[in-house]
Amino acid sequence: MIDPLRELSTEQSDPRYSQIDRLPTDQIAQLMNQADAAVPAAVAVAIPAISDAIDAISARMAEGGRLLYVGAGTSGRLAVLDASECPPTFGTDPSLVQGIIAGGPDALTRSVEGAEDDAEAGAAALADLEVGPLDSVVGVSASGRAPFVLGALAEAAVRGAVTVSLSCNEGAPLSAAAEHAIEVVVGPEVVTGSTRLKAGTAQKLVLNMISTICMVKLGRTYGNQMVEMSAMNSKLADRALRMVRDITGADHEAAGAALDAAGGQTKIAVLMIQHGLDADAARALLSSHGERLSDALSG
Repeated sequence: MIDPLRELSTEQSDPRYSQIDRLPTDQIAQLMNQADAAVPAAVAVAIPAISDAIDAISARMAEGGRLLYVGAGTSGRLAVLDASECPPTFGTDPSLVQGIIAGGPDALTRSVEGAEDDAEAGAAALADLEVGPLDSVVGVSASGRAPFVLGALAEAAVRGAVTVSLSCNEGAPLSAAAEHAIEVVVGPEVVTGSTRLKAGTAQKLVLNMISTICMVKLGRTYGNQMVEMSAMNSKLADRALRMVRDITGADHEAAGAALDAAGGQTKIAVLMIQHGLDADAARALLSSHGERLSDALSG
């Protein structure tokens, strides 16, 4: 019987690593470091496809759509991680960017046997979220063949959502199921088949690009400043204060007073200082410019 997985580059064994169990720690670390160094180059090859996908996703999000990641195993955990970072980093509602993992929340910390093989569950997960034409669904699978993810993408397509695939094998079934196919071919892993290594790193880099660039295009940064950040601890409160000072040139006291009056909202504090407004007027100005600080400042 032919094993279809054997032909996948992510499942093949690299002879360079066949004796790692006999090597000293520093040599194993060096081999892993050398392997990891090849990942950014593989991502670079995929940048045209990544860019096209981001343009499609951000256009739908600008109209009120959501970004939904779907994955299984390591890919699912990375998807949930990237989605969970958006609210604290960019001040988004938790529903705007969501991560869906085969097997549900329990699969974040332990393996849920057979979950990734259930295509119907993948489709049901998208149906439960009432995915529609404004939404974008990114299917993430290192092998590019996880049935749960394929089922989810098929359901998303039927519902008119933008569909994107992210895999680490060339010609993956997942690529054929998506409008926008991203393939980052990283080759065999240091530990054969352990796609939490190079493949996982590649997926994390691409997910970083997707969420970050979408948020930039939606006006949730000012330059490279995360002005929508939620100041939920002392470190982040200090960062918000520095941002207000850097953008406006105000001194520590004036920036702090504006932030207090703005309820900790960096963009509101900046507009209060720059335009001499109270908090309500600053909010109205920002809203009239689509929440984009750069437009509100120039306007």
